[in-house]
Amino acid sequence: MTFHYLDSASDPRVGDYTRLTDVHLRKVREPAEGLYIAESSRVLRRALAAGHRPRSFFLAEKWIEDLTDIFALYPEVPAFIGSAALLEEITGFHLHRGAMAAMHRPAPVPLDDLLAGARRVAVLEDIVDHTNVGAIFRSAAALDVDAVLVSPRCGDPLYRRSVRVSMGTVFQVPWARLEDWQGGLAELRRHGFTVAAMELTDDAVTLDDLAARRPERLALVLGTEGAGMSAETLAAVDLAVKIPMRAGVDSLNVAAASAVAFWELRPRG
Repeated sequence: MTFHYLDSASDPRVGDYTRLTDVHLRKVREPAEGLYIAESSRVLRRALAAGHRPRSFFLAEKWIEDLTDIFALYPEVPAFIGSAALLEEITGFHLHRGAMAAMHRPAPVPLDDLLAGARRVAVLEDIVDHTNVGAIFRSAAALDVDAVLVSPRCGDPLYRRSVRVSMGTVFQVPWARLEDWQGGLAELRRHGFTVAAMELTDDAVTLDDLAARRPERLALVLGTEGAGMSAETLAAVDLAVKIPMRAGVDSLNVAAASAVAFWELRPRG
């Protein structure tokens, strides 16, 4: 494999890695260009194990030996090598988790294929914090959630921070973006899912009560961090569900709440 040693932060060959701290730019640029960034050697390995294809590798020289096996598998993919200071100048932050890679985005999974055989689905409405998105995916992967659906305004599961926080589990759980939000919720019901919103409404049932009903197919909708569930979504679901809590605490962070709910509502038998 040929390694390309960098001597300038303005090298046009590493444009995929520039200005990674500009969240708005990355949210627009990464989907448009069909790429995402896998940060850290562990995440990179999980992306490759999931069948994703690398565009290039980006690392300090000291990490070459650690990834020798990967480079051998992809001899045609360029690997850009630079000093820690130069890599930081290019990306805007200190790279201390091994290598990075620019990855080709996989083709979207058709909704019918995603739902076929699924028993538990998480549905994220307008959750814009990428840390929360990544944490929800990590819980979903650990706690028997078969698929994740995200609303049009939800944060990108393949944004760099989401991928990192999820420890690469965003590659394990199939997911899709519902461009037609209300139509997507209706599609879940047509596939036989009970659609439940995690929301503190007056008529919300407890998590224990819903678990006792043992729904065969369940889609759990989680709302945005600030405003919560939209009125339109609450009108479209079958029921609302809440986590019973001690007096004086009305809610958990959405990622924490997802982990509690996924565990309690996991398929039984």
